[in-house]
Amino acid sequence: MTILIIATLILILHWALEYRRHSKNVASIPIRIHVNGTRGKSSVTRLIAAGFRAGGLRTIAKITGTLPRMVLHDGREAAIIRLQGANIIEQKYIFRHAAKEKPDAIVIECMAVNPIFQWITERKFVKSTISVITNCRPDHLDLMGSTVQSVTMSLANTIPVGGICFTSEHAQFHILKKVADARKCKISRPDHIEVSPEDLAKFRHIEHIENVQLALAVCAEAGIPHDIALKGMQEARPDPGALRKYIIPDRGKEIHFYNVFAANDPESTVYIINMVTALLTQASTIVILNSRADRLFRSQQLVDCLANVNYDYLLLTGEIHEKVEAYALSHGVKREKLIALGQPLPEKVYQKVWELTDKEAHVLGIGNIAGEIKYGAQIVANFKHKIPKVTKGADRG
Repeated sequence: MTILIIATLILILHWALEYRRHSKNVASIPIRIHVNGTRGKSSVTRLIAAGFRAGGLRTIAKITGTLPRMVLHDGREAAIIRLQGANIIEQKYIFRHAAKEKPDAIVIECMAVNPIFQWITERKFVKSTISVITNCRPDHLDLMGSTVQSVTMSLANTIPVGGICFTSEHAQFHILKKVADARKCKISRPDHIEVSPEDLAKFRHIEHIENVQLALAVCAEAGIPHDIALKGMQEARPDPGALRKYIIPDRGKEIHFYNVFAANDPESTVYIINMVTALLTQASTIVILNSRADRLFRSQQLVDCLANVNYDYLLLTGEIHEKVEAYALSHGVKREKLIALGQPLPEKVYQKVWELTDKEAHVLGIGNIAGEIKYGAQIVANFKHKIPKVTKGADRG
């Protein structure tokens, strides 16, 4: 019993000393930006860090998205190797490394989904001076509650006490403001910040205006001029999950492939598809929906949301394409629009798209990019491989 008590006391002392050291690391970084939200976290994190670097602030960024990364003060990237999966304790080690670089700022993407862990991440690990909440959409409903309001309350856990918060959220802004007011945190929407279509065209990928406005608002708060911050963002490396367009001329036809796999909640998917197809006239639209065995509900949600989208064909790929096909047929998708492919060689998916294309087609990959064999990623890689070498520098990706 005595040994157990001594061991417990030693462990408690170790935790106390470790937390004290972490708090010292956090306090050594003057500007701490915690980026949360349903979609766009990784892109906004990168944009803010790029704007800060362009403005002369020594900045470290940590990305949790498609590929976990640290973006160093000179823009170089270092992979984060996880031996046992994602864990919020990871943030402590990020701060330990970042503090050694003596940065002016750290921009860190929230990696927690569970509401309790989001609260712990903010209050105990990040202690942000500036909070960013990109948007509040129905996602991870099994962990954050069954309504968009409960999702919003969960995301609000990263609003700091006495700090500043920027968000692009409109519909649930009143909830975020109520929480911010209770914590004496100034909150605002950066809708007024001017970003022109010409500005967006200069990015190396397809960027959302709301993401750029958020990043510019944070940069302005740090005293960085609009034009300098924007130029830095336009020249920065995009996130691997960023929306990209690949143009493929092939045997008299032209295929435009959009990697929309990162936006795998229904609301974001519909938003992006409508954004992409808004200006299309005679070109056909082909949707590739990739399913994952443990995400049937997500695939069903995406089938439902496609009822609000104009498309010519729906190709079903992935691990449970038969179940998704049965659901689609029973929920109003016309048989002549539906093609179930399963998991053939990715080249066969491409050839089917080519066959369905008259002169020009816009192809959107949605759903789950991962799965047991990461089939969605294989589809993307195969389309990208089709880009002629002479045009790869201008493929928007």
